[in-house]
Amino acid sequence: MSAFESSYHRRVSTDTRINVLLIGPGGREHAIAKALAASPRLGRLHISHPQNPGLAKLGTAVDVPITKGEIYRLVQYCDRHKIGLVVIGPEGPLAEGFADKLATKDRLVFGPVQNAAILEADKVWAKQLMRSASIPTADSRDFTSLDNAMAYVESREEPPVLKAAGLAAGKGVVLPSSMEEAAAFLEECFHGKFGAAGKKILVEERLEGPEVSVLSLVDGRNIYVLETVQDHKRLLDNDEGPNTGGMGAFSPSTQVDEEALDLIQREILVPTVDALRRDGIDYRGVLYTGIMLTPAGPKVLEYNVRFGDPECQAILPRLKTDFIDICIATCTGKLGDLDIEFDNRPSCCVVLACEGYPEKPKTGAVISGIQEADAMDDVTVYHAGTRLDAKGNFVAAGGRVLSVVALGDTAELAHKKAYKAAGKIGFAGMQMRTDIGM
Repeated sequence: MSAFESSYHRRVSTDTRINVLLIGPGGREHAIAKALAASPRLGRLHISHPQNPGLAKLGTAVDVPITKGEIYRLVQYCDRHKIGLVVIGPEGPLAEGFADKLATKDRLVFGPVQNAAILEADKVWAKQLMRSASIPTADSRDFTSLDNAMAYVESREEPPVLKAAGLAAGKGVVLPSSMEEAAAFLEECFHGKFGAAGKKILVEERLEGPEVSVLSLVDGRNIYVLETVQDHKRLLDNDEGPNTGGMGAFSPSTQVDEEALDLIQREILVPTVDALRRDGIDYRGVLYTGIMLTPAGPKVLEYNVRFGDPECQAILPRLKTDFIDICIATCTGKLGDLDIEFDNRPSCCVVLACEGYPEKPKTGAVISGIQEADAMDDVTVYHAGTRLDAKGNFVAAGGRVLSVVALGDTAELAHKKAYKAAGKIGFAGMQMRTDIGM
């Protein structure tokens, strides 16, 4: 630990309050904001995206642009408002180096620096890291030419998994059901659908088995594995329909026991952090590892450098330890000194999406029933894509509109309560799966 880290930790440990800036617009950030607001350590919470009415209720609106080109104004804002901790929710600002720019001797940033965020921002780079460290993952090849990619895909016996190598807002991965669908995706990528993110393509073998999300806290050296969680990516029941950003999640996962989790930590998480350190990368923040439990053992599907969405909404309601303490310990290399506790009760998170999601979401529908659902015991409604109209009504303003989360004594009870709460909410064209957590 550096002298700065040690002195900062001593200083904030004696302070009763710390001002926090939260960066990010959606349901994940609303869950983080709720966790921050529950901390007795919180001074004033500053919110980067007050257009989200759920976030707006919890903090002070930041009055400067959250853009890379004007990061200096955000630095000035933090200085002016004595921000002691910045929490960055989405991958975009992390990949753009916001953590590097905002951190000072008096201000911590919860989220990895730019050269660590490449783990998510460049899937080809991540694959190379995995190969160098012998971390189990799918066989793959990468391409920067449409013709070469197409020729390779056509040489396969079945359609492979296709991924845009860069950040594509959760929409750059397809599991095509036919060669025609694979070809169409490749053409979209190389013709600019995903911008620079699609100029390099990763072609992977298909892995078989249940998929789980393992989220860990990393403080540069120590790894703390959080409660397991399982995401549902497909739009429709029974994992059918197109891939989405996530239609729901439940925690803990029913697919991972202690033995499997120990194996994942030993063969994947520890080698990943060790490989980053060998490359001179000091990783601090959340490490999200998407894993397929194959007959040959767990294999990495992807890394994310932040909380998943909606995994975050399923995990944080179960958290009992002060979230600000967790952030500070992660930033200052002190995870080994912190006991993190979770509610033993399972959670179930159901995402309510608007009509046309994920391809052509239709916004503007008036939403009813949010307050009634949120008032239920052990239920929280997180705002992801909502806005207030001129009359003060909640309206759908994004593809994924709300996350409805419930805790229950059993997974079945959490499922029933989440769907009872979701049933109180309505808007035109609303989509939701009915089998989350089952």
